[in-house]
Amino acid sequence: MVATITHWIDGKPWSGVAARRGEVWNPATGEVTGHVDYASQAEVDAAVAAAARALPKWRDTSLAARSKVLFAFRELLNEHKDELAAIVTAEHGKVLDDAAGEVGRALENVEFACGVPALLKGGFSENASTRVDVYSMRQPLGVVGVISPFNFPAMVPLWFVPNAIACGNTVVLKPSEKDPSAANFIAGLWTRAGLPDGVLNVLHGDKPAVDGLLTHPDVRGISFVGSTPIARYVYETGTSHGKRVQALGGAKNHMVVLPDADLDLAADAAVSAGFGSAGERCMAVSVVVAVDPVGDELIDRIVSRMAALQVGDGSKPGSQMGPLVTAAHRDKVTSYLDAGVGEGAELVVDGRAHAIDGGSAGFWLGPTLFDHVRRDMSLYRDEIFGPVLSVVRADTYESAVELINGNRYGNGTAIFTNDGGAARRFQNEVEVGMVGVNVPIPVPVGYYSFGGWKDSLFGDTHAYGPDGLHFYTRSKVVTSRWLDPSHGGVNLGFPRND
Repeated sequence: MVATITHWIDGKPWSGVAARRGEVWNPATGEVTGHVDYASQAEVDAAVAAAARALPKWRDTSLAARSKVLFAFRELLNEHKDELAAIVTAEHGKVLDDAAGEVGRALENVEFACGVPALLKGGFSENASTRVDVYSMRQPLGVVGVISPFNFPAMVPLWFVPNAIACGNTVVLKPSEKDPSAANFIAGLWTRAGLPDGVLNVLHGDKPAVDGLLTHPDVRGISFVGSTPIARYVYETGTSHGKRVQALGGAKNHMVVLPDADLDLAADAAVSAGFGSAGERCMAVSVVVAVDPVGDELIDRIVSRMAALQVGDGSKPGSQMGPLVTAAHRDKVTSYLDAGVGEGAELVVDGRAHAIDGGSAGFWLGPTLFDHVRRDMSLYRDEIFGPVLSVVRADTYESAVELINGNRYGNGTAIFTNDGGAARRFQNEVEVGMVGVNVPIPVPVGYYSFGGWKDSLFGDTHAYGPDGLHFYTRSKVVTSRWLDPSHGGVNLGFPRND
């Protein structure tokens, strides 16, 4: 049976008639499993209107009452985490273990938001001037939009939505149309947790839905994760319409392996970080920088591990890497294999020849490895977003750092070494927002913040954690004086702080 995925507006599925519909696929079989309604401007207006209606009451709801809803949602999410992981696998294609890990990291962000009563404390200065007190508070922005990508259909919405709701905002979430069901499932859990109608609304669709949120006068802020060209468009369009915008873009993440590194650890890390989730991660390692003389030995170890990878249907036990999300994306990633060979890179492992345990019509590409990649090649320049790992040879530590700092992206990076001095120097010198030391995917825990530098981030705040709270609130400072009978009467002079 092919299901229809509708919008979730004002606490219930939207019963309107869709102007357009898209198809939802099972990437492992190539079969259509659902149709998703695409939002017109009327649906965008309805969702924003629902959020605007809910805002005054939710904004004035006590921190204790908001926190109670968040704790209830956390319990429901934990109770239904396996169901949510199965939804992610069915529509995205990643293996169940990977999907479960995604939901687990999402729970971290919910747990951080549960502490909102302590996190939103302001400051107070008694008697800043004579009998004058000054204090600060943080108040919600209003209606905010969240536009999330296909690669983490559960985790990325939960980077943003819990913090936005905890801070007293109301939300319109627009997930990827490629795997939309997780967002509706999450919205249903929020409703069961006691979130009032209209505080969270879900819109499905493509560019018209995005543009509707970016230009709507009642939307005060936008959170976005996606490719760099779209992130730049979201940032420029949203800010030109007076909105606060955080737009997280693409990546080209480097993993530097120094000669003193544990090569078994480094090879395990390169394979895990390069091919997990079929490389469809903005924090995936896509470039291994092998510092002489370890290149040949490191590649041998990587190749042996790649040969043992089980590629297949993510719902089947034993599968370690699933398909890509759509046929079009698989074909785009595959085109880089021919381009890399044409530009002179050495194709060490061709993923097209890897054994597959899945439907013949699935969107498959096995793990692929290139050696002797140069910075002028499309393999290196572009964010491929697939299971393609490139090895770049470097003469020295200094040339490895220069390579990374010269790249337009600055999302994540890692160094593998047993030299503490080299690691400390690297974390200081590298121009990247998130750094791992013997950790290949340095995604921060929920009480820090996620985000890159350079073309990997547009806006001045990162996602979730302390930056998330600052993004979803505005600071207000109050200066107050309660007069006693001896206040002294009228004084037309400029008030002085003495």
